[in-house]
Amino acid sequence: MRTFEATKWLVYVIAALMLFEVISRYFFHSPTGWGPELATLLFGPFFLLGGPYLLHLGGHVAVDIVSSRATGALRVLLAVVAAVLALLFGAVLIRFSAPLAVQAYQYGETSYSAWNPVIWPTKIVLPVAAFLLMLQAAAEIWYALRGHKP
Repeated sequence: MRTFEATKWLVYVIAALMLFEVISRYFFHSPTGWGPELATLLFGPFFLLGGPYLLHLGGHVAVDIVSSRATGALRVLLAVVAAVLALLFGAVLIRFSAPLAVQAYQYGETSYSAWNPVIWPTKIVLPVAAFLLMLQAAAEIWYALRGHKP
């Protein structure tokens, strides 16, 4: 939860950044070359790091026609299957994103824009968020099998 608590403030940084960009573009006729790109680089981590916490809250969009009516062992089974799928999804994300993030760090990859910032910090967030998603999915399995959620 602490990761999400820190991450949620990024939305205010992004909003302030975009407000600054709009004011400088339309009132001062001097747009920045870095504002929209920085907002994009910040939105990725905001979006990705919120996912594991959203899984904890049960806030993801779900088609729960069956699971909302299920009781007992069927409800537990559906919760475990959903968590196992989230666990597998996280594993696939780590499998494919970690090498790209490491490579971006090793090469000092940049965005190749006029501002040209390094982008490995943003790319590192995907495998980290996937790992956190896997941890939360494992916790969801534990909660489902124990019969309650804290």
